[in-house]
Amino acid sequence: MNMSHPSVHPLEAPPLTDAANNAPRVRMKDLQGMPGTTAGLALRLCQFGFAAVALCIMTTAKDFPSVTAFRYLVVAVSLQSLWSLSLAIVDIYALLVRRCLRNSRVVGLFTFGDGITSTLTFAAACASAGITVLIGNDFNNCAENDCTRFETATAMAFMSWFAVSPSFFLNFWSLASG
Repeated sequence: MNMSHPSVHPLEAPPLTDAANNAPRVRMKDLQGMPGTTAGLALRLCQFGFAAVALCIMTTAKDFPSVTAFRYLVVAVSLQSLWSLSLAIVDIYALLVRRCLRNSRVVGLFTFGDGITSTLTFAAACASAGITVLIGNDFNNCAENDCTRFETATAMAFMSWFAVSPSFFLNFWSLASG
C-alpha cells in the first residue's frame, strides 16, 4: 500500500531588497467634494436645498398642473431632492464613522445616480425656462399666471443642477482613475 506522507520542507527567507523599489502603493487622498468628505456633504445639502425650494415654489403655484413642462419639473426636482438627501445621509454616516467611500461599486452607483438625476433636472429646468419665456415674453400673459414663481422655481432647479455637476464629475473621475 503506497501512502503519501506529509513532510515538512523549510522555507528560505525572502531575499532582502531595497525598500524604495518595493514601496507599497499609496492611494491618492480623497479630494474635497468626493463622497464621504465635508465638501461632498455640503454639495449634497445644496443640491437638496435648491431642489426642495424649487419643488415647494412650483407646487404652491396655482397653474403648474396645466403645463406638462412644469409637472416634469416637479417630478425631476422631487427625484433630485430624494437622491441628494439619501446621499447626504450616507455622507454624514461616512463622516461620523470615518469610513472611506472609495469602493468602485459604491462610486459607480453614485456616478450613475448623479448622472441620471442631473440630466433629468437639467432637462426639466430647460423645458420650464422655455415655457416661462413663452408665457412672459411672447404671450405677455404674466398678469394671469404666476410668472415670478415659475421663474424662481426654474432658477432653483438650475442651481440644483449646478450643485449636482461637480458631484457627478468628481465621482466619474474617481471611478475612472480608481
